[in-house]
Amino acid sequence: MSTPEEFGTVYQAFKLAVDRHGSRPFLRSPAVSTEEHAYGAAEYSYNSANDRVSELIKGYLTQELRCGDRVALAFDSRLENYLHLLALNALGVSIVPLNSGSSDQELQHIVSHSDSCLVVSLPEYRNRFAKFGICDVLTEESLGGNNNESFTDYIQNTLSAEAALLYTSGTTGTPKGCMLSNEYFLAIGCWYIGLGDICSLDKNDRLLTPLPPNHMNALCTSFTAMMLCGGCVIQLDRFHPRTWWQTVRDENATVIHCLGVMTAILLTLPEQELDDFSDQLKFCFGPGSDPRHQSMFEKRFGFPLIEAWAMTETGAGGMTIAYKEPRHVGQRCIGMPLASMGHRIVDENGTDVMMGEPGELLVRQKGDNSRKNFFSGYYKDYEATEEGWKDGWWHTGDVVREDDDGSLFFIDRRKNVIRRSGENIAAVEVEAMLLQHPDIDGCAVCAVPDKIRGDEVFAFIINNKGTDVRKIFDYCMVNLTYFKVPGYIAVVQELPLTASQKVSRGVIKKLARKYLAEMKCVDLRKFKKRIKR
Repeated sequence: MSTPEEFGTVYQAFKLAVDRHGSRPFLRSPAVSTEEHAYGAAEYSYNSANDRVSELIKGYLTQELRCGDRVALAFDSRLENYLHLLALNALGVSIVPLNSGSSDQELQHIVSHSDSCLVVSLPEYRNRFAKFGICDVLTEESLGGNNNESFTDYIQNTLSAEAALLYTSGTTGTPKGCMLSNEYFLAIGCWYIGLGDICSLDKNDRLLTPLPPNHMNALCTSFTAMMLCGGCVIQLDRFHPRTWWQTVRDENATVIHCLGVMTAILLTLPEQELDDFSDQLKFCFGPGSDPRHQSMFEKRFGFPLIEAWAMTETGAGGMTIAYKEPRHVGQRCIGMPLASMGHRIVDENGTDVMMGEPGELLVRQKGDNSRKNFFSGYYKDYEATEEGWKDGWWHTGDVVREDDDGSLFFIDRRKNVIRRSGENIAAVEVEAMLLQHPDIDGCAVCAVPDKIRGDEVFAFIINNKGTDVRKIFDYCMVNLTYFKVPGYIAVVQELPLTASQKVSRGVIKKLARKYLAEMKCVDLRKFKKRIKR
């Protein structure tokens, strides 16, 4: 198996790929994803991507960036994310990918907290970021450089240097910044292309993904793996259910990446004679799929739906994937730990449980460096980083069990995180926003099951002034990213508390399911729609 040390930085790995696969396709965005801003599909070969990256490097040199700086990128799911990543990586500058669908408050927090010295955005977002007054905001067109200028003296080559700062929701409110090194990126790519068996990858593969580049799956996993093996990333702007299979055919995709919510939606589409893709697709990387759907999906569409498990924090150091038999289809099997990964399953006291019993999954790398290939830590939050690494093991907060054959099975999340359509939502972040409303005297937020999206956000509120629930929902839509907004709201007189006067999370979860079953809540899900901000 290849190692990150063989490639150096992400940019150096890219240059090696250019030498090996120059004329082959590298990055592509189908016409279905470019119709709002371009005519026809966009595509770069390794050679043409190298030309564009070189232009961007020269443009960034005019901004007097220094090694170790950060630049925030607001390009939605366009190919520019990858090109700018490569250009900035060459200069030792880290990227901070942004989601334009986020609220102004969240975006302002990320740009400020990350200490980004520059935001580069699509033209339509420039004024939005400029009003934050945090740093300069440029569009791609503003990055002009001297095309005759040599930049080889500026190239950085540190494996441990930060390549990206990725913000992910945790359990303590505002998103945390995960520092991801060059080694982190390359280790995931090496992990993926080294799997083999059902998940074998090579230069002829065309990997189609609708997942956004501000998440590790697209930014670190599919992109880096395709670059290292000489394949092509086909990036969609979003998931288009009605045209999904036609796009898969038109683009000659051989591998697709999905989330559980997407596979669930695809199963709801009318069956057609052309549903069998066994002669085209190798597999679907679809973590978080409903176990009831896995066998149905595979039989209908003719290729394996592969379960996996990871966190942004664990990177390749703690990933598992059911890439070979036995996969235990329909049982939430996330595969067996690779030989390099140490793991424990413990109870709430930190004691190892008996084989077959559920407990929290703890992971690390075997050997002297337990944190190898994990994230480098939470930016500006050393305490949270060390708490996560308590006793030398990364505490995942996820409950699993281990079978006699060594397979791991996902059961539940111990942390107070809601997993909706592949997005992690911190309950306390939603609660903090609700409590800013002048008419709310108390609240508690938790997950409830959703057949399509996995989880949905459920909020209990104490609303003594009798404010219309829809107005509270609209308030949340303005101040939160749409998917974080409560899909259900129940008005109560009081909240269940523990002896220490804290909200009893266990009781809240049970109560939410009861209220939902009895419909003692307001269903607002149909109003949760992506807002063009």
